[in-house]
Amino acid sequence: MVLAKIASQSDVSVHSTFASRYVRESLPRYKMPENSIPKEAAFQIINDELMLDGNPRLNLASFVTTWMEPECDKLIMDSINKNYVDMDEYPVTTELQNRCVNIIAHLFNAPLGESEAAVGVGTVGSSEAIMLAGLAFKRKWQNKRKAEGKPYDKPNIVTGANVQVCWEKFARYFEVELKEVKLTEDYYVMDPVKAAEMVDENTICVAAILGSTLNGEFEDVKLLNDLLVEKNRITGWDTPIHVDAASGGFIAPFLWPDLEWDFRLPLVKSINVSGHKYGLVYAGVGWVIWRSKEDLPEELIFHINYLGTDQPTFTLNFSKGSSQIIAQYYQLIRLGYEGYRNVMENCHENAMMLKEGLEKTGRFKIVSKDIGVPLVAFSLVDRSWGHDEFEIAETLRRFGWIVPAYTMPADAKHITVLRVVIREDFSRTLAERLVRDITKVLHELDSLPAKLSAKISVNGGENGKINDTDAGKNGTTVVKKTAAETQREITTYWKNFVTAKKSNTNKIC
Repeated sequence: MVLAKIASQSDVSVHSTFASRYVRESLPRYKMPENSIPKEAAFQIINDELMLDGNPRLNLASFVTTWMEPECDKLIMDSINKNYVDMDEYPVTTELQNRCVNIIAHLFNAPLGESEAAVGVGTVGSSEAIMLAGLAFKRKWQNKRKAEGKPYDKPNIVTGANVQVCWEKFARYFEVELKEVKLTEDYYVMDPVKAAEMVDENTICVAAILGSTLNGEFEDVKLLNDLLVEKNRITGWDTPIHVDAASGGFIAPFLWPDLEWDFRLPLVKSINVSGHKYGLVYAGVGWVIWRSKEDLPEELIFHINYLGTDQPTFTLNFSKGSSQIIAQYYQLIRLGYEGYRNVMENCHENAMMLKEGLEKTGRFKIVSKDIGVPLVAFSLVDRSWGHDEFEIAETLRRFGWIVPAYTMPADAKHITVLRVVIREDFSRTLAERLVRDITKVLHELDSLPAKLSAKISVNGGENGKINDTDAGKNGTTVVKKTAAETQREITTYWKNFVTAKKSNTNKIC
């Protein structure tokens, strides 16, 4: 007798994933499922959902590297199971990190002797690096105040209002007052003169940004150093500088080597840089370098021996992968000075080409600078157009581009900006394509009704009320529409507009 089983009872291993029950049932989203599912089904379901993510290479909002060579990809995958913190088990990986620290320290002109080792550490990014540098400044300031018998409970740090959010996190998490130099229109970085004026005896450091997140501009670290040298001489204080070179640290040494912003300036005591930005490594690696051992208090360094040998450690976390450290070393020796310079020159030239293309439209004002991070930040010239930068950003997503629109910080909040970050994998062809697509978006928005908020400002008055200025000609009263009425009118207009457009498109010529 031949035994057979119906399809629903057959071995699931012979089924196509899309013919199985796993794609017909919703998977648990907030609780672990009771039963296992085949690995093929798990992969396919997750992979299908991830297709709805944006394309990383078209994400022009991010400074983070989205492409590396296949050889480096293989090194990353081969070392993905190595825990970096286990230095005794993986001594070569530890050695590669030390090599990276020394290479970067020399790139930043650290005053090292012929055989002197640099002081620094790899981190998971510039946020952790800034936390570590800030802690070192705070502890050193506290130790000095204690020795002088002075209060040490109200430390502060001076920055520009354009700093990345990690500085605000440091201030809040580690109880340090954040004193921000406000921005002004057309000056979107920290003013060194105002920063020096805000320094007092409780200032643990002044943080300068080499590559503002808002518009890519380099702050004038040299002028800040000179002002603080003079103020320290007059007051007897010893206020130092930290340079947040997260974006610009791997750019300035190759494009503008004569620019003084690093350890050539005597008050610069520490510098952080993101390996996963223009260090050209995937997300997950940053670096912080100190000028000398004296600038990193010994009591902040921990020593452990339960992994086999005495190991010094100064990090906020413990376990982390080794892949990005290895990838950073690959890039440093693979590209060398020549290779990094070529990459940065390409990025800069593509940024200039994009800038010229946007200027030719006559619709944008460029707010980024030619000397800085290779990006283009721009805003609309005509504020009465009826559409804004947020609409442009939203419409560009239809073409696949992810371009952020945002408002500037306090005292410049009325300025809205679009920003395009030029990374290594953003070619001239893509830059030209982006200009064409932005031009298409402008023409499309030109043909559409003004944004709802603009309509309300014209027709709706304040909360739909009649003001003294609402009187029409010949003494007649003009009744302005409420926001709800205006919204209904705009919705109806849009429906009619779209219907008419579809009708014209479907006509047979």
